[in-house]
Amino acid sequence: MNPLDKALLCVNIILERKAADPVLVEVGKLTSITDYFLIASGRSSRQVQAISQHLRKRMKEEGFTSFGIEGEQDGHWILLDYGDVVIHLFYQPVREFYDLEGLWIEAPRVEIDKRAINPTT
Repeated sequence: MNPLDKALLCVNIILERKAADPVLVEVGKLTSITDYFLIASGRSSRQVQAISQHLRKRMKEEGFTSFGIEGEQDGHWILLDYGDVVIHLFYQPVREFYDLEGLWIEAPRVEIDKRAINPTT
C-alpha cells in the first residue's frame, strides 16, 4: 500500500470514532521522519484514548503494526508511528496549544473529503 493510501485509511479509521477536524499534512519533502502527519482531536481524553485503541486494532486487522506509541495512558497527546504515516491525536485544548498545523504551515495539506472516505457520515 502506498503511503497516501495508508494515510487515508488512517483517516477513515479515526473518523469511525468521531475524531474531530482531521488534517493530513504531506511532510515527506520537508523531513526524513515520515511522509505524512495525520493530526486530529477528540473532545475528551477518554475519546482520544478510544480513537487510538480503535486505530491500533483496525490497523492490525489491515496488517500494519506500529513502530511505537506514546502518550496513550494520559490521552492528551497520543503519537502513533506507522513508518510513512505518523498520527497525532490530541485532546482539543492541547492541540490548540501545540499548534502542529502552524509549525508545519509550509507543508502541503491533502484534501479530505469525509463523505468519500467515510460514506456513512
